[in-house]
Amino acid sequence: MERRLAAILAADVVGYSRLMEIDEAGTLDALTSRWQNILSPLLAAHHGRIVKLMGDGVLAEFASAVNAVRCAVELQKRMDEANAGLAGDRRILLRVGINLGDVMVEGGDLYGEGVNIAARLQSIAGAGGIWLSQTVVDHVRNKVELQFEDLGQQTLKNFAQPVRVYRAAGIGAREGATPTRESDELRARCSLAVLPFVNLGGEAEQRYFSDGITVDIIAGLSRFRQLLVITHNSSFQYRDEAVDLRRVAQELGVRFIVVGSVRKAGTRLRVAVQLIEAATGNHVWAERFDRELEDVFAIQDEITQTIVASLVGRIEEADRRRALRKSVDNLTAYDLVLRGRDRLERGAREDVLAARALFQSSRELEPDYAEACLCLGETYFYEAISDWTEDSDAAAAKLFALAEEAARLDAQDSRIHLCFSWAHWWIRGNYEMAEVQIDEAIALNPNALDNYCFKGWLSTCAGKFEQGIWCASQAIRRAPNLPEHCLTTQVAAEYLLGRFDQAIATFGRMLHPPAQMFAWVAACYANLDRGAEARTALAEFRTRLQAEGSGPPTDEVESWRLYWSKHFPAKDPASLERLFDGLRKAGLPI
Repeated sequence: MERRLAAILAADVVGYSRLMEIDEAGTLDALTSRWQNILSPLLAAHHGRIVKLMGDGVLAEFASAVNAVRCAVELQKRMDEANAGLAGDRRILLRVGINLGDVMVEGGDLYGEGVNIAARLQSIAGAGGIWLSQTVVDHVRNKVELQFEDLGQQTLKNFAQPVRVYRAAGIGAREGATPTRESDELRARCSLAVLPFVNLGGEAEQRYFSDGITVDIIAGLSRFRQLLVITHNSSFQYRDEAVDLRRVAQELGVRFIVVGSVRKAGTRLRVAVQLIEAATGNHVWAERFDRELEDVFAIQDEITQTIVASLVGRIEEADRRRALRKSVDNLTAYDLVLRGRDRLERGAREDVLAARALFQSSRELEPDYAEACLCLGETYFYEAISDWTEDSDAAAAKLFALAEEAARLDAQDSRIHLCFSWAHWWIRGNYEMAEVQIDEAIALNPNALDNYCFKGWLSTCAGKFEQGIWCASQAIRRAPNLPEHCLTTQVAAEYLLGRFDQAIATFGRMLHPPAQMFAWVAACYANLDRGAEARTALAEFRTRLQAEGSGPPTDEVESWRLYWSKHFPAKDPASLERLFDGLRKAGLPI
């Protein structure tokens, strides 16, 4: 079979199914016209040839990477002109991927990795955009009047090794376009650049520290698959400049900018950091870290972990608020997920079911959206552990199936392994497999709070109480204002270790403790012979259960034992008996 080096251009129509549903005949006519009147003349002018033409997509070959890029730029320009005057939902937008590589030739068709990478780049490219591999950019840089934004290493479907990907700057989703792929949404909503932290100390030797923090923050943020983070090679070009953040954001194609400074004074070190929404100049989040300069690298690690975890939470919160402000008829797959998460966090039956409907709608828009698949699985986890479900086993099995489906879509997302860990723990009571999966999640993303929070609870249920406390502390260290489920783990572990005073103090840190925590703290008071406080806490526990409608069906011993075996599924029955002993002392019939 013949082999040759070729530049491969792959393009397809964004939201083709949606366009066909709106107007099948009109869409076919318009697309056929554009292939004939725009694509064919451009291929001839730039010495390219069509390898395949498939309704909504095209695969073309060029002998020159320069010609392929120039053709793509002109193609997107002409498509824009043809879309002028059309309603947003009627515009025909292309996403384009270009790769330069070795191909195999059989008849008029092409095969091999060179073709496959181009097709994968096209599948993740943005609406109206052009995404290119490193090999293409190396060949065309300084030969075309075009700037390239480095998107870093990207894991492409069915490729073991990541590929460095670039985006043609200034070419992408236009105003009024309707992005429908996950990549479009993330670039538009969750994209950010971290500018080099400023060394305020003045000493040249401190610059390594400020640079190191910046690079580590970028690396840490890059582990979150829902974020698009500009590499330090691109953001460091703005070093030592009095920059206009709006201009920087526009040039890099990002929504958020992270800026910071480092100052050393004697044995003290101060690091300040801000998250800014570039278009508005609004400060989304700001924090200052003061530390003793005893172990400079340990301090660097601690600050980096805290900043990374906090930044992700703030970005997600800003996006959630934006999505909740949008009208119901103006939502995309990403916004539907954000609205669903907001409902899911409330935890009540109607909220879980409402969130499920939102996630399902998101998947209908984007069947390959791994995040929507994961979130849908989480609704079944909430159902499986709830008191209102009629079939917790069926809900748990659905969770497992959705986790497997999400793994096929994106095996490198740490939250997929978190879902597997939930499923192994809840469905099969297999703590060992659950622990393997949660450790894999932490390895993939050691900055994600949920990974540490769940490992802490899993460890506590498995009788590893010190490990449970350590995991909770790791989550708290990364984000002191974290959701309170990590403090729940710490209260339970400290109680089971007999540290009743510490458990009460940890409970006191909660602003909105769940109902079960009042029972745990009642058991703590009872074991300390503080009967009045134990009875007060137990009464509050009963009141909250009644308000939620989530208590056991009767006040009999067996009902309470079934209730607690579900809400604290301990591997060792002795742990449950230790809890039951404290609850009996507090006055619960158990």
